[in-house]
Amino acid sequence: MTLENIKLDIDYVRSQFPAFKDPLSKDWSFFENAGGSYVPQNVIEKLTEFMTSTKVQPYAKYPMSKIAGENMDLATDLFSKMINAKNNEILIGGSTSINLYVLSNALKKYINPGDEVIVTNQDHEANISPWLRLKEQGANIVQWKFNLSNQELEISDLEKLITSKTKILAVTHCSNIIGSVNNLKDICKLAHKNNIIVIGDGVSYAPHGFPNVKELDVDFYTFSLYKTYGPHLALLYGKEEILKDLPNQNHEFLNGIYPYTINPGGPNHEELVSLIGIYEYFIKLYDHHFKEKGLSILNKIKKINNLFSKHEEHIANPILKYLHERKDLKLLGKNKIINKDRAPTISFISNVKTSKNISEELVKNKIATRNDNFYAWRCLEHLGINTEDGVVRLSMAHYNTYHETKNVISALEKI
Repeated sequence: MTLENIKLDIDYVRSQFPAFKDPLSKDWSFFENAGGSYVPQNVIEKLTEFMTSTKVQPYAKYPMSKIAGENMDLATDLFSKMINAKNNEILIGGSTSINLYVLSNALKKYINPGDEVIVTNQDHEANISPWLRLKEQGANIVQWKFNLSNQELEISDLEKLITSKTKILAVTHCSNIIGSVNNLKDICKLAHKNNIIVIGDGVSYAPHGFPNVKELDVDFYTFSLYKTYGPHLALLYGKEEILKDLPNQNHEFLNGIYPYTINPGGPNHEELVSLIGIYEYFIKLYDHHFKEKGLSILNKIKKINNLFSKHEEHIANPILKYLHERKDLKLLGKNKIINKDRAPTISFISNVKTSKNISEELVKNKIATRNDNFYAWRCLEHLGINTEDGVVRLSMAHYNTYHETKNVISALEKI
């Protein structure tokens, strides 16, 4: 069977997630994955195992401590391989917001009065507000605004903004409102021609396929692990040659020991170890769907990414089509996913009802979703949407089903 003919075994996928059997959640169609995903059994087992057997200070010689340290290192090493990074190029912190705040403090050394930092108005606030703080260093903040007609960030507009003073560009890989996947590889290529450091926010991209950071050639990349089937942590990748040159943000005695230099206090031990469960889940998916042996972790992840993408197109495109054709609703972003050019993160507003009213009606129909600005209030402001009422967002992941898609459309028909 060719890869093109292999389909995601959705029954097998859902069998790995206890939430789909739990009395509280089993009868709901879960459409708030962009806010945080369910976790597979492997993650729960790893967390329980650590808390039961190895909840001690790691890296000592006695067995409980030795195993704890080894598993912490293993989690970091496995995740580095999953995104094609070196294991000294990633750190695990409390959240994307915290990681980027610390990184912005470290990158102050590159900023002189009059230098320019480019941010977008399509991003989540986590990848905007830390860079606004560089105004304290004398930086001028330049905004790369998305095109109102198609809601896309146009690279041609970025070219016009770049000057010899531009030092940093912060940009989302995928909008958590519009859903568009931006061409981060081409953005990095343009930026690097002008000696600009690029910080990519992959929070809304990574749940639908882990990135290959070396292929993107991005300088820093971050995403939230609680949205990629794990605990409430976040990953930050940075190129080794930049990381080792950044000033220490941690304890004085850790000076020079990167990437710990930009991870104050270090990672949460038990939750870090539970990340091994995400790796195990992905490998179980690979072994269930594919027979080819001897592939690298990165290539296995690539195959699983492709399975996710095909399935997500199958379940998201009918909703996109339905919303696009409704005259009383306004869909944001593209009305069809083609070759992973948008995520199955679907936002819309109504011209006759508030977003709050629609989301409450969806909840009454056992559709788990909400209305909000989802911390992308600059995006909504640019679109002329009330940032308090926000949009209705239906965000899907690979474990959603076509049956759930029909549930959503049926509920919208009633409203």
